[in-house]
Amino acid sequence: MDFTSVEHNGCDTIIIGVKHFIPAQILDCGQCFRWQGSGNEWNGIAHGRRLEIYLEEDNLVLKDVSLEEFNSIWMDYFDLSRDYSLLRGQFSNDKALYNAMEFSPGLRIMQQNPWETLITFILSQNSNIPRIKGMVSRLCENFGKALPCGSFAFPEPEDLAILTEESIATVKSGYRAGYIIDAARRVSDGRINLKSLHALSADEARKTLMQIYGVGPKVAECVLLFGLGKVECFPLDVWMKRVMESYYPEGFPETLKDTAGIAQQFLFHYARMNKI
Repeated sequence: MDFTSVEHNGCDTIIIGVKHFIPAQILDCGQCFRWQGSGNEWNGIAHGRRLEIYLEEDNLVLKDVSLEEFNSIWMDYFDLSRDYSLLRGQFSNDKALYNAMEFSPGLRIMQQNPWETLITFILSQNSNIPRIKGMVSRLCENFGKALPCGSFAFPEPEDLAILTEESIATVKSGYRAGYIIDAARRVSDGRINLKSLHALSADEARKTLMQIYGVGPKVAECVLLFGLGKVECFPLDVWMKRVMESYYPEGFPETLKDTAGIAQQFLFHYARMNKI
């Protein structure tokens, strides 16, 4: 694990001695879209609640979080049980990956809600991060349940399955509206069981996801990686295609295939921020 211990202090849970955790690098690198903040103080909506976190030296504070809630939700959400020191050692012999890791020493792969991941990455198609965040925000404000904090939960499949493309126009999602509705209807009526995908191989889960109208290989791969924790999955967007052309013309190293998705996120963030 990438921390020394966990303590509860007042209403907060504190992760003592956390390593390889820089909020801005994790929460603003294109893998999630409902977080905002700057420096080491961030807040976001996930798992039906608003969460505030801040990093103080090498201690990560989760505001108003019990130990039980941390262990059942946020431990996996922030991938804190994974040893990134070990991963960095495995990746360090690859020059491009080494440079990407040095650029983002505190980046981690999150394990998000599969349903939310599916819809947000459907919205991500042919778009940029600020626009994706705007569409996701409008989707939640218009169709999600109100939360005590004044924000909105992510809409459930049943909330979106009853919509038409016209009624979802307020999201300004364009052609993606039909994709969202098809996904919602397939999940809400049980044709696609997202929870069951955890037990399937990546190939089987990918084929299932691609039954949804508008879900191609890239979106499916993102859902597998960010929503189902299948870290061998390797999304290819325009940035990663440039990375592959520049650094891996003969293909990504087979020796790293088991954690290729984590390597991908380091490379993606490096390429996007440096515009390679």
